[in-house]
Amino acid sequence: MSTLRDLAEEHTALRPADIDHLHRIAGDWQLLSDLSFADLLLWVPVDGDGTFLCVAQVRPTTAPTAYLDDQVGRIVGGAEVAHLEVAHRQGRIWREGDPVWYGDVPARHEAIPVRLRTGDGEAGEVIAVVGRDTNLSTARTPSQLELNYLTTADDLAQMIADGTFPPPRHPGETTSAPRVGDGLVRLDANGKVTYASPNAQSAYRRLGYASHLVGEDLAKLHRRLAGDPLEGTDAGNAVLAALRGEAPPRREIDARGATMLTRALPLMPAGVPIGALVLVRDITEVRRRDRALITKDATIREIHHRVKNNLQTVAALLRLQARRVAMPEARVALEESVRRVASIALVHETLSLSSDEAVEFDGIVDRVASAATEVAATEVSVGMRRRGTFGILPAEIATSLVMVLNELLLNAVEHGFPPADEETAAPPAVEGAVSAPRPEVVVTAHRARKQLHVTVADNGRGLPEQFDAERGGNLGLQIVRALVTGELRGTIELRNGAGGGTEAAIVVPLARGTTDRLTGRAGPP
Repeated sequence: MSTLRDLAEEHTALRPADIDHLHRIAGDWQLLSDLSFADLLLWVPVDGDGTFLCVAQVRPTTAPTAYLDDQVGRIVGGAEVAHLEVAHRQGRIWREGDPVWYGDVPARHEAIPVRLRTGDGEAGEVIAVVGRDTNLSTARTPSQLELNYLTTADDLAQMIADGTFPPPRHPGETTSAPRVGDGLVRLDANGKVTYASPNAQSAYRRLGYASHLVGEDLAKLHRRLAGDPLEGTDAGNAVLAALRGEAPPRREIDARGATMLTRALPLMPAGVPIGALVLVRDITEVRRRDRALITKDATIREIHHRVKNNLQTVAALLRLQARRVAMPEARVALEESVRRVASIALVHETLSLSSDEAVEFDGIVDRVASAATEVAATEVSVGMRRRGTFGILPAEIATSLVMVLNELLLNAVEHGFPPADEETAAPPAVEGAVSAPRPEVVVTAHRARKQLHVTVADNGRGLPEQFDAERGGNLGLQIVRALVTGELRGTIELRNGAGGGTEAAIVVPLARGTTDRLTGRAGPP
């Protein structure tokens, strides 16, 4: 199904600013649909030929829908859209006409013109029409709640026609909460409560206010209820801002162990401030779970921090032991163990700074590569480069992969290039000949088909003759093969590079849900 923007750009001559305004309406019109007990359909005129295209639709959560089928993408004309044509041409809300039938469902048509205000605050031309279609099959005498819903819906509908609804969205805000059914409070122009829904009354009772809300000054009540004076001032000021015609950001009120989210909206039909609409929602349990998750995350980070400290202590003890060992082979083995422990500590250090069990792996690879050139037992100066990105990896992959890369990089630096005495024994360079390339190791990474492909390549002397890729190599390569095929469930191939040197090609399957650093979404299929 095409999006609102796709449909509007394909079939109409609306400007980008017009389409953005329609997006804002579609992002906030669930409120109007629920208050109206009606389906809302967003219609845009097509090429001035009397036809209209439906680019968005929302169904009410407070009443049955008038349309079982989705209407988005439908183009209609003629008598079926006469009410839309009147609202679009005359710029007024259309409420005349008899009920119409959609199959066995009787419905009442209304049409609300959509305006985008100009830069100087004046009401602009009509750019679209909102169809408000109510299912009449369950019509009955409305209750006090329904009457207040419908009255408020009419005020918001007029604000759409004036170009003053929806209000600008504040950065970081969502449109999911609170909703009409969570709790509704209506205020008059003086900020006094004229109506409070039963759910709203219950939410305030959780905060410790046991009396009826009607007649209360809501801004003052918020200041009294809030346990934090600053929080109460912010919540009270939000109500006052809505009464002045502004649209303040959502506010939370904490009192007596309960938390309530509030959203205040101005009511200004025809530009006249008549009061405000305040939506409230009891989010006590949501915040309790949030606090539990924060505590859990902090505990996990502390555990990683302590593991990192313990690993660094182990590395320091091994380093001290290596200094006391007389046998060169034993000293080398201990120093290699120090490097392996330190590489694992890098992962836990990163996890201790992260909010989840995943790490930004590129930075870890860069640090391991830098350390490999510094501690490798070789006199040759070797450069390190990384191409591509590893992205964000889960801890279970990162911990094993960092050990693998540490071993491969050290092997490439120490065994890929001839030592200084062999270089001096080489034949003298011929004048004018091309000099040998600078010793270099390149780590390449990319993702494809839910797999991570990693290559560690050097431009050194390559693998020795008769090298057995399955069984040959030192302890480091044996560790690499065991980790890749066991812990990582991947594959590894050691081979001579096409242009010389040695290549180690690794393929690691990525678990479902592993994210990409750039997009934050699951890796490519």
